[in-house]
Amino acid sequence: MKMHWSPRSPFVRKAMIAIHEIGLQDQVECVRTVVAPTRVHEELMDDNPLSKLPTLVLDDGTPVYDSHLICEYLDAHHGRARLFPAEWPERLIALRHEALGDGLMDLALLWLIERQRGEGMQSEALVAACARKVERVLERLERDISAFTDRPFDIGHLTIGTALGYLDFRFGFLNWREGHPALTAWHADFLERPSVKANPVVDDS
Repeated sequence: MKMHWSPRSPFVRKAMIAIHEIGLQDQVECVRTVVAPTRVHEELMDDNPLSKLPTLVLDDGTPVYDSHLICEYLDAHHGRARLFPAEWPERLIALRHEALGDGLMDLALLWLIERQRGEGMQSEALVAACARKVERVLERLERDISAFTDRPFDIGHLTIGTALGYLDFRFGFLNWREGHPALTAWHADFLERPSVKANPVVDDS
């Protein structure tokens, strides 16, 4: 299989950690692919017309996108439901946390793009809204930490852990660990997983 890949993308990292958790790392060829909101990647669009990462191409040429579908497809076909619980309500809990983690990464990317705009062009209202939403996500995660520690590792853990890692990478000034001791302790354990260590965030620009 082929993965259109970037070491800076949190959604790519999510998919790669899942691939390692399932045990398929030796079956996926990573192809460095550069994308940006302001430009398109014509070769990537042959596989994914959205020109977005991650995009997985199966051995028969079938494209699979986005990170959620990549993770669920590989887990269902190769992982024997290791990451996506088959039964409810366990499945609902995992998917809800996955959605929260994906949303946190979306927020961070939107905030990052706005911060990169030229001086005087940034929307103060948008920046303030992103900051407040991130704060509320962290508050919720701290409050609900028992929901993390009381169940086996799943796609919800994986996505939340990846999202927090992206805050470390792009938003170190937030000091998100301050005031969130339980979440901090949980994330420290997450960072020790072999699948996470094998897929660090790298700014190769």
